[in-house]
Amino acid sequence: MSFRGKRKFAAAMNTAESYEQWKEAAQGYDTATGMDRWRARDQSTQFDNVAIRIRLDRLRSMRARHDHRGLLFNLNEGIHGNMAGMGKASLYECSAFGTKHLIHDYVEEIVDALELLASPDIDDIGFEEKLDFFRRAHHCFGRSALLMSGSGMLLYFHVGVVKALWQQGLLPTILSGSSGGSVVGSLLCTHNDEELRDIFTPEFLLSEVQQEAGLIRSLGGLRPRLLQVDEVQSMIERLIPDMTFQEAYEHSGRMLNVSVAPAETHQTSRLLNATTSPNVLIHKSVMASAAVPGVFPPVILEARDKWGERQPYLPSRKWVDGSVSDDLPTKRLARLYGVNHYIVSQANPAVLPFVTDGRRQGGALAILTNASRRTAREWLNAGAAIMHKPLTREGNVSKVVNTLMSMVNQDYIGDINILPRNRFYNPMKLLAHLSADDIMKLIASGERSTWRKIEMIRVQTRISRTLDRIRQDFEEEALRNSHKPTGRRRAA
Repeated sequence: MSFRGKRKFAAAMNTAESYEQWKEAAQGYDTATGMDRWRARDQSTQFDNVAIRIRLDRLRSMRARHDHRGLLFNLNEGIHGNMAGMGKASLYECSAFGTKHLIHDYVEEIVDALELLASPDIDDIGFEEKLDFFRRAHHCFGRSALLMSGSGMLLYFHVGVVKALWQQGLLPTILSGSSGGSVVGSLLCTHNDEELRDIFTPEFLLSEVQQEAGLIRSLGGLRPRLLQVDEVQSMIERLIPDMTFQEAYEHSGRMLNVSVAPAETHQTSRLLNATTSPNVLIHKSVMASAAVPGVFPPVILEARDKWGERQPYLPSRKWVDGSVSDDLPTKRLARLYGVNHYIVSQANPAVLPFVTDGRRQGGALAILTNASRRTAREWLNAGAAIMHKPLTREGNVSKVVNTLMSMVNQDYIGDINILPRNRFYNPMKLLAHLSADDIMKLIASGERSTWRKIEMIRVQTRISRTLDRIRQDFEEEALRNSHKPTGRRRAA
């Protein structure tokens, strides 16, 4: 196809109004560029395609021969997301839509085998043996989480990201957010799927945009005006029901995690959730996570006591913006939930110019760039260590330096990274009221940036989503069986 044809499909991807339109344009682009033929060929230097083909043929053969024990053995022996290197991000950067057919086929074969073994029709493997297998497979394979960075008023980019994921049935049940990301995460985790269906309608989003635009008109402003504390609190109370972390989990089935940083020195950051702080109220947690140092005052958290009354939580401590110390709390999520696969919606304006959408970029230039970044980080840490004692005499300066070093030493990328195309924003708009046009552009940017990653997310989370559902079904059945009366009791 001519260069004009390729350009037509590229333009169609950029102007698509829905994922279906984008998908059609992306597939046309792959046909125009010959990447559909690349997808159809097994051969690749980026993963061990021979090993995957052998495993795929073996699983198909055993399923055709009804060799259920053989299936169980083979799945026990090797089921993980990066088998033979098939989880590499670079495999999804060649074509516009998806990756090698071999990888798609292998993942679907694994899922079909898991569904078959879970079926009650397979009675040559006992229930307890199946339960043990699915528990171990779920634990070993791991889980995915969505992490939403600090973002200021760029939080509307996160809204576009989660809308696109939810519409495709790919929104993880484990979500983390700091600052603006915590607002969006709280919105998701305090509403169930039926309620989200209403929230993601164009009518609801338009009404929220009009409220924000109405504030600008009431302020008479063409010039951005900084948000005030009471305005942030009003927005949070309007969007997020008054719930504790435990209540939110019971209502939505989604696990909310909010990062907060200590306002005082010699304290550590916290990740608030239904496990570590079940009775803490979400409203105050989000206010704390959004309290940008020097702009908004630090916040004392609140919790419900055993009578359901509000009371201060750790009243001697105050908390601020979680992104300054733990924007993406990957290690804590790994410990709490067994997460080992991270989808990151990155809209933190302080780091956007310095991050890429892949964890490992190839080529000599990328290697030198990464080495330069690591070297600069080490020199900054060394300088901060040398100047530690002199800085302690200047309390405010010391606090600023500690905050900056905390930001420098964080890792801001995950396994799948969703970034806005525009990496540079007017600093005056980050904590200011946005126009309706600005908000709609941010939501659309989040959606389009996510559409490009949908197939990667679908393929890389397909097995974990299947294992999560099957394990939960088996454990619920095991619980029901444990409550059934024994034969002796029935006889009595």
